Amino acid sequence: MGLQDEIMIAMKTAMKAKDQVALTALRAVKSAILLAQTESGAKSDLTEEQELKILQKLVKQRKDSAAIFEEQDRKDLAEPELSEAEVIEQFLPEALSEEEIEKVVVTTIESIGASGMKDMGKVMGIVSKELAGQADGKTISTLVKKNLM
Repeated sequence: MGLQDEIMIAMKTAMKAKDQVALTALRAVKSAILLAQTESGAKSDLTEEQELKILQKLVKQRKDSAAIFEEQDRKDLAEPELSEAEVIEQFLPEALSEEEIEKVVVTTIESIGASGMKDMGKVMGIVSKELAGQADGKTISTLVKKNLM
């Protein structure tokens, strides 16, 4: 079953349960997927990698918004954003721990012979592709910098 089918089933469940937060988040996912499918030059079917990128982007947007609302002491606005992020995260693969991500980073650095910050782009590209959907770019970037110094 594809991501779109899973989203539709979850939307129906949220409608029956009258869960407005989940429904809002799921509609945002459906909308983002439809926009990606109808972009000029895009194929009608998205690859699993593209779907994961969309989901990650939506989660990141909500977490960033929540952080801004927290800074402005607007918990009433931050809570729904975090709740929506949790709903969307259900469709992402299980996230890896920082130790697991670091193992992949170290292995990649050793395998390509990276030495120093000039090779950060290469390492980031390989690790990001390998851990798509399982780790966010910020965590990967931090660990790559730490291990290349």
